[in-house]
Amino acid sequence: MQSCGAARDAWRQTVTRAPFFTCGASDYCSTSMTVAETLRPVLGSLFARTGIPIEFRFWDGSSVGPADGVGHVLIRTPDAIRRILFSPDELGFSRAYVAADIDIVGPVAPLLKRVQSTMPIALKDSLTSSPRLIAAARAIGAWGKPLAPPPEEIAPRGLRHSIARDKQTVSHHYDVGNDFYALVLGPSWTYSCARFSEPEFTLEAAQNAKHDNVCRKLGLDTMQSPRLLDVGCGWGSMALRAATQFGARVVGVTISNEQAAKARERVAAAGVADRVEIRIQDYRDVNDGPFDAISSIGMAEHVGLKNMESYFKGLRALLRPGGRMLNHAISKPGGAPMAQRGFVNRYVFPDGELLDLADTVRAMQRAGFEVRDVESLREHYSRTLQGWVENLERHWDEAVALVGERRARVWLLYMSGSINNFDAGTIAIHQVLGVVPHDDGRSGMAASRKGWD
Repeated sequence: MQSCGAARDAWRQTVTRAPFFTCGASDYCSTSMTVAETLRPVLGSLFARTGIPIEFRFWDGSSVGPADGVGHVLIRTPDAIRRILFSPDELGFSRAYVAADIDIVGPVAPLLKRVQSTMPIALKDSLTSSPRLIAAARAIGAWGKPLAPPPEEIAPRGLRHSIARDKQTVSHHYDVGNDFYALVLGPSWTYSCARFSEPEFTLEAAQNAKHDNVCRKLGLDTMQSPRLLDVGCGWGSMALRAATQFGARVVGVTISNEQAAKARERVAAAGVADRVEIRIQDYRDVNDGPFDAISSIGMAEHVGLKNMESYFKGLRALLRPGGRMLNHAISKPGGAPMAQRGFVNRYVFPDGELLDLADTVRAMQRAGFEVRDVESLREHYSRTLQGWVENLERHWDEAVALVGERRARVWLLYMSGSINNFDAGTIAIHQVLGVVPHDDGRSGMAASRKGWD
């Protein structure tokens, strides 16, 4: 069986030879056929096992697939077909959607789920359909040179996970404007999984519940004026909650200029500038321990498996004996870097890497932590993402005015697709709590989890 790389190379060779491909007596050469009639055999081949799952509408007004009222995919221009032809995988579709050559009309997550669940294999691996697709593309005017990717696609420079390159990738994702994130995240200003411990919780209440739970797991409620390091502090929500509700003295670090500016503004407005310091600082440069506790929320995804043990060792060295650390991170069974040609890697989290839970636990233990608690919040993240999608759709025109339609489309596609991945369990999210034991083995941990929620 061909590898994905070999299959892609074979596909590109087929496309390269395409100018010598002639339609001959092919049905695709008929100029009287609609776009839907021309592409029906291609779509039928792709969805041969289940049938075409949703309605596809085309720029000439024709359509194919069931019109069941749930929604449809609108192929607005021949450029959409051209993008998919030269990148017959997730990336080609994503580029077409970001460039507005394709629209998803209706609820994005359910429509994506229906397509993904019925497509047996990626198009790039179905090379037997390539002459058919090329012929169809020529017939409908979609043939031509490859189109440039939308400018929102990024190719970071430098050594992977170096301080300089991490600065690039973090800036790409987070420095898109605080006003935009205000629309998406709502008043909680929190860009991580919420905790819907009560079914009626709003998104803001669930984010507060998550931060309170983290503070209690870290034991901040049992200490007098504890010192907390919040790694990857975002817009300061965890730091603010720890200071205002638990009396903590907090150092929050981020390498996003815009996050730091907003976090400092919020700290000042809350009247806790004497208790919370927000720094623009890489976690590798923090050297003013000891701390009583460390929170790492949504940070480890940017570190990578290769660096994870050293990440935890560096943080352990900043903790006093009996100090605790909580790592809150998206996980993936088997673990993997973001696919090089994947949409999320190119547009959302460049260089991101999701670890297998076992690798996280192993790295923490090798770094000297005693792991005391592991909890999955997978279903909570699906609901969190649904809240963010609702916020973005409700404020769509404002979001487009702030960051442009292409970037708004990136966020809508990525969050909607992530809902499906969390629902399906292909990715999850775990909180792992570790403690630095005293020399005599004492952990200082309570006998039960009582009081954490």
